[in-house]
Amino acid sequence: MLWNGNASGHRLQLQEMERATSALGIVLQSFPIRTADDVQGSLHAALQANAQAIVTMDDPVVQSQRARIVAFAMAQRLPVMSEFRPATEAGTLMSYGPNQIDLWRRSAAYVDKILRGASPADLPVEQPIKFELVVNLKTAKELGIAIPPSVLATADEVIE
Repeated sequence: MLWNGNASGHRLQLQEMERATSALGIVLQSFPIRTADDVQGSLHAALQANAQAIVTMDDPVVQSQRARIVAFAMAQRLPVMSEFRPATEAGTLMSYGPNQIDLWRRSAAYVDKILRGASPADLPVEQPIKFELVVNLKTAKELGIAIPPSVLATADEVIE
C-alpha cells in the first residue's frame, strides 16, 4: 500500500484495508510517503519486501507521481491498483473508486447552496454514490495477467 502519511483520511482507509486483508489472509505492507521525493524510496522498499502488487491511495502527492509509479511497477512487472480512472488511463492495471466527475458535480450543488445562503454546518455530509471499475487490458497483457471475463463484464470501462 502506497499512501500519503500526511493524509488523515488515508490512515482511516489503511485501517480498513488492514482489516480486510487480514480476513482474507493477505499480508498488507504499508509504505507511507509524505512528499514526492519519498515515492522512489517507498517503491524500492516495497520491492525489497517482495511485494506482489501495489495499491495506491490517491491524493495530490500520489497522483503527481503516477507516471513514475507506473514506470517503476511495469519495469518490475508489478500490477498496480488505484482509486481513480486517471491512474488507470496512465497505465495502472485497474482502478475502483468513486467517479470523480460525479463527485465534482455534486460538490457544485453544495457550492450553489452555500452561495444562496445555506450554512455549511447545516448541509448533510454525503457519501459517494457512483463508483466505477476501470480495467486496463493493455497493461494486463504487458504483465501477462489474464483478467477473468466476469471482471471485464462488470467493468464500467475497459481500456484496450
